[in-house]
Parts: sequence; C-alpha cells; structure tokens
Amino acid sequence: MAWNPSEIPDLTGRTFVITGANGGIGKHTSRVLAAKGGTVIMACRNTTKAQQIADGLAGDVRVAALDLADLASVREFADRTGEFDVLINNAGLMNIPFSRTKDGFETQWGVNHLGHFALTGLLLDRIGDRVVSLSSIAHKQTPKLWVDDLNYEQRKYQRNLAYAQAKLSNLMFARELQRRLAESGSAKKSYAVHPGVSATDLFTRTETPIDKVAKPFIATVGHSPAKAAESSLFAATTPDADPNTYWGPTWMFGARGPVKPSPSNKLSQDRELWRRLWEESERLTGVTYKF
Repeated sequence: MAWNPSEIPDLTGRTFVITGANGGIGKHTSRVLAAKGGTVIMACRNTTKAQQIADGLAGDVRVAALDLADLASVREFADRTGEFDVLINNAGLMNIPFSRTKDGFETQWGVNHLGHFALTGLLLDRIGDRVVSLSSIAHKQTPKLWVDDLNYEQRKYQRNLAYAQAKLSNLMFARELQRRLAESGSAKKSYAVHPGVSATDLFTRTETPIDKVAKPFIATVGHSPAKAAESSLFAATTPDADPNTYWGPTWMFGARGPVKPSPSNKLSQDRELWRRLWEESERLTGVTYKF
C-alpha cells in the first residue's frame, strides 16, 4: 500500500529546519510537521513572507533568516542554530535568467546546491538524525556534470541545463553524504528525494512569457504542492526508510503519484563524480565536513 502522511508518528520533541519554507512544497511540509507536534524552523530569505505563513500555521513554527545566495548569511544562520533533529534542504530556483550569487557563483547552482552544501556541513554536528535533500526528475536532462566549469565561466549559459545540473548535484551530494556518514560509522542518514511536478511559484520566475501559462499547464500533468511535499515528509519522518533509495513519485515518468523508490539516471550513480563534486564544493565554499 502507498505511504500516507497519516502514518507520520507524533513528532513532539523533534525539531525540523526547512529551507525555503515560505511557499510551495516547503510551506506544506512545515504545516504537516507542525500539526504532528514537531517544532519547525522556517529558514527563509524573505522573513516577512515566511512570518505571514508561520502565523497561519498551527503548532510551534518559527522563522529565521537565511539567504542561500550569500555564504556569510549561511554561516550566520549556522552560528545561531543549536541542536535539532532533521534538516530539509528544500529551497530552490528554477530556469531563471543568468545571474551570480553574492559570492560569484552561478545562481541556480549556487543556491540550489552550494548554499545547501555549506549549510549542511556547518550544521552537521548539530543534526541529530538525518538530512533530506530535494532533487528533481530534471536531473536527467543534463548529459554531463561539468565539474571543471560548474559556474558557467567558459560555456554559454542555458537555464534549463543549469537547473538540471543543480538538481543532479543535489542528488549526488545526498548520496555522497550518506556514503561518508556510513563509512565513518555515524548513525545519521542522508536522503535524496524528488517531489514530482507541481504548480508552485518556481514556474513563474523565468521572466519569459512562459510564466503566464506554466502553472495552469503544470497543474494538469502534475500534482498539488501538498502531494508533492509527501516525498520530503516520508524521508524526514519514516524511521526505517532506506537512505540508499531515491524516493519520489513514479507515475507519468515521475511527475505524480505516491512516494516509492524512484529511478535515477546512470550519471547520478557515478561515485567518482560524487567525489569530484564534493571536493569542488568544499573548495568553493571553504566548508570542510568533519565526520
């Protein structure tokens, strides 16, 4: 039988940090976890919007400032954060025009991957249980991972490939983190999930005419943000979930459906590429993991 959020146990006493929780999937993830008794820290760049959402949720929901496009902000957030149970790397940007983060990284890769890589490393000693990182079925859309040019300094920017590269990086990071945790003998776990396809505000930020029609179209082929949040909820709350499995919907090529073991492409399973991405991420962020 398919997993259902009703199976989530009482979460009283457990604390969850969720990035980008001020809308879409993050909002619904926060709502369910708080309703089940968990303490939720919504880590968001737009704290005003996040507070408005938090005020409308039942339970212990708090807001904290975090800008993943600024490594100084990431470090400040980490410095302010005490021990907690689960980190959900949820925030993301999709198919936006070319720009760079405050630290000079291509923005989609810098926010979606590097910001989360740095955040997780800085918080790892305070995470009691697990890390959940959101990838995407879009990880299959890039033919390779340009480890020597992740920041688009030597090639033409293609927004869809930049997004795919970022989501592939999320998936590889989650897998390499799990490998290193297991190798070190840690009981902590790292999960990679994907939400399927859902009509969130990600589809309205491309600054093209597509913004006006994307959400209505996506709503016909995907599922609701509340359903899309189930992958994150499953991985964050199911004690015996396999961390070596990529969890997400599998119907309609992964666009929708219940949470199940989901296929990923051959490129995402390249362990040598995991290692190279990890080392380059450490070099660029200046964050070295301690296991």
